[in-house]
Amino acid sequence: MSKLSDTQAEICAGAKSDFSGLKAVLVNATLKPPSADSHTDTLLDVVDEIFTRQEVSVDRLRLSEHLLAPGVYADMTEHGWERDDWPKICDRVIGADILVLGTPIWLGEKSSLAQAFIEKLYAHSGQTNDKGQYLFYGKVGGVVVTGNEDGIKHVASGCLYAMSHVGYTVPPQADCGWIGEAGPGPSYGDEKEDGEERVGFDNVFTQRNTTFMAFNLLHLARMLKDAGGIPAEGNVREEWDDGSKPGWPNPEHRRDD
Repeated sequence: MSKLSDTQAEICAGAKSDFSGLKAVLVNATLKPPSADSHTDTLLDVVDEIFTRQEVSVDRLRLSEHLLAPGVYADMTEHGWERDDWPKICDRVIGADILVLGTPIWLGEKSSLAQAFIEKLYAHSGQTNDKGQYLFYGKVGGVVVTGNEDGIKHVASGCLYAMSHVGYTVPPQADCGWIGEAGPGPSYGDEKEDGEERVGFDNVFTQRNTTFMAFNLLHLARMLKDAGGIPAEGNVREEWDDGSKPGWPNPEHRRDD
């Protein structure tokens, strides 16, 4: 069954741009266990179908299936923790042209798993690509937010800033979300009282912004990939490494809190 509205399906069918060859990873930072249905997954399903209809390879990653050890190193087992699953999954994120982070809102903030994921991105801040730029240059990022309390723009601004800071390029209108009425109540994708319709599926604001975000990510990722990424002028790490002191940013050389 399609996750798209009629308007979204028409837009996808009428798109003329070639997005084939692009890779996207959709990361769900829900706090629910892997076996439980996730409202965040339900909205990410819309992004997934838009990407898939444009012949983009989509990888889905649910963080609650993995243990992300606290810390800003790429492998925290080298820094005192017995287990860290990040080394097993980081290549899936690094290898994608597009990153979409999906998170619920809790106490007005992104989930703790979303924060842990961002800290793992930061763990790679000392690495560079083959042009000497930071690792995530040339890749694009967006955010999907769900919940039943205010905070979509606040959560999105924090996530998008973090992505930009570690090297992702953020296109216009790179966030979307659904929160419904404030306070306890149905979440995105729950059945309505009639048992036939689903909450939020008919919300034009959410579906429009989700479509804008998805296509803006696709357009910018296509432009960057075709151009060979961002030009390596004025943004090359080695130009600032004179050997007198460690490079930054690099968690290996940061001061401990």
